[in-house]
Amino acid sequence: MISKKTIALLLAGAISTSVAAEQITAVSFGGSYGETQQKYMLDPYMAESGNKILFENYSGGVAELKAQVESGNVMWDVIDMEVIDLERACSEGLLEPFPMDTLPAGDDGTPAAKDFAGEALANECGVGNIVWTVLYAYNKDTIKGGKPMTIKDLFDTKKFPGKRALRKRPQVNMEWALIADGVPKSEVYDVLETEEGQQRALDKLATIKDDIVWFDSWSQAPQLLNDGGAVMVQAANGRIFSAIKAESKPFEMVWDGNLYDLDVWAVVKGTKHKETAQDFIRYATGSKPLSGMPDIAYGPTRTSSYKYVDKSVIPMLPSSHLDEGLKASSVFWADYGESLGEKFNEWLLK
Repeated sequence: MISKKTIALLLAGAISTSVAAEQITAVSFGGSYGETQQKYMLDPYMAESGNKILFENYSGGVAELKAQVESGNVMWDVIDMEVIDLERACSEGLLEPFPMDTLPAGDDGTPAAKDFAGEALANECGVGNIVWTVLYAYNKDTIKGGKPMTIKDLFDTKKFPGKRALRKRPQVNMEWALIADGVPKSEVYDVLETEEGQQRALDKLATIKDDIVWFDSWSQAPQLLNDGGAVMVQAANGRIFSAIKAESKPFEMVWDGNLYDLDVWAVVKGTKHKETAQDFIRYATGSKPLSGMPDIAYGPTRTSSYKYVDKSVIPMLPSSHLDEGLKASSVFWADYGESLGEKFNEWLLK
């Protein structure tokens, strides 16, 4: 017969096993963005929960995510990704649906469904954490020809000579090419749905192709602007904001034609730590953790977060420049991302 003491020890072991800390792997975009997430989201969560998070860099897209899920060798648990990639990843079954009804209310008591911006909860697979934008910036010490102010100026190598650094993806570049070629912002995606519109965008990009420096990661953008590798760079706004504020770099952001969107936290399909991954996301998208993102000029997706935000920073947030920009269409890129990616890569080789 098993003694009461033995049963008690067995039960204690079962309980300790059930509450044992887990380690998950989260991936995001590194740089000042990742550092801010570490400060306001990961470190406080680990301290509060006892769970551990291995934090790794990721350069965007769905290729590596897809390879992990399809091979069954899932190494990531949580991923911070752009909504422009979320639509495709979710539709292809690469992410776990998130139980939105488990998100906590805001610090002021507002239910999550009302506290979050509508677009932040629009996709079943991701919870929005920031509003961000892609713009271009120039170095005031190296630019020649005056002060660039529009997307057309980015394509004017005669007036503004020098290299332009662009991320090596069709997204943003093709929209900007059409805007620079005279297409109204409200018609960009209608035009880009056509074969003629796609060719028109590539033809416009071809006018500056010899002056383009391609990069893969957002972390490279301020480096290229700083070391003279380019006089203008495409960048996530927070990267340039950080270089200006933290490092006193002589950079200037151009808001005309900025392509704004959201980033989300999502759970990778097939993770062995789904509950812990979801628990982290619920914490990371709370009012206080999200309020740290304006430190690097990204807008939080919860209204209740703004009571913690320094009012002097608000003019530097993408939400203050939406009228000058264009909302990136995640639906368009979910439908056309693969085919335009192939077409864009073929164009690069010509």
